Amino acid sequence: MMMIFVGFSSVLVFSGIISFISSRKHLLSSLLSLEFIVLSIFFFFFFFLNFFNFELYFTMFFLTFSVCEGALGLAILVSLIRTHGNDYFNSFSILQC
Repeated sequence: MMMIFVGFSSVLVFSGIISFISSRKHLLSSLLSLEFIVLSIFFFFFFFLNFFNFELYFTMFFLTFSVCEGALGLAILVSLIRTHGNDYFNSFSILQC
């Protein structure tokens, strides 16, 4: 049972990594694929801790930090849209910063 779950969670993580690598056009799609990776890692931790009957406090800390990471990503996205007008990676230049 545990091997099936480990295989399923690794498929979720690798599909999130593949979607992150392939989404190079918009910043929002990159942020969404990163959140998918974080949620799949959360499911892995949750089922792993439940399988071995451990406490679930680590999952609360993990979700807290992932929410802070998501809010920071959205704040950066909003500031980039306000300064540049869109979220295309092609319109960003290191020399403009």
